[in-house]
Amino acid sequence: MTSLKHVRVRVQAGFTLIELMIVVAIIGILAAIAIPAYQDYITRAKITELVIAADACKTTVSEYYQSNNAFPTAAQAACTNSTSKYVTSLVVTDGTGQITVTGATGTGALPAAAAGTFNLRPTVQTNGNLDWSCTNAGAGTTIPVKYLPSNCR
Repeated sequence: MTSLKHVRVRVQAGFTLIELMIVVAIIGILAAIAIPAYQDYITRAKITELVIAADACKTTVSEYYQSNNAFPTAAQAACTNSTSKYVTSLVVTDGTGQITVTGATGTGALPAAAAGTFNLRPTVQTNGNLDWSCTNAGAGTTIPVKYLPSNCR
């Protein structure tokens, strides 16, 4: 009979240190890209509340214009200056219908980099309806462009 030799086979039972370091590096790179993008996304969502705050006021200015063929004063527009976590004030400019919403800053509010005002201006269409457009940064709006809604960039 022949004798059988015992052969030892080495089986790898885990990851090597270099493999773990590569995985950690990849996760670090992904986090470095994702976290700022996510923070900008959250800030844009907060800025959206400024736009929503102006919606009711857009309706009252439009109704006044349809009835009187002129833009209202701030008192005639009767827009409520309701404040919230992200909105400090809402103002209608006399005779132009422009709506200016100011963002709140501080704990839990808008970041200081995104603080400022957001303006909406009406344009009279040929059929008498108002078309609302937001002004971009530098034309009355002081919020940086990257935080504005996509239709305002």
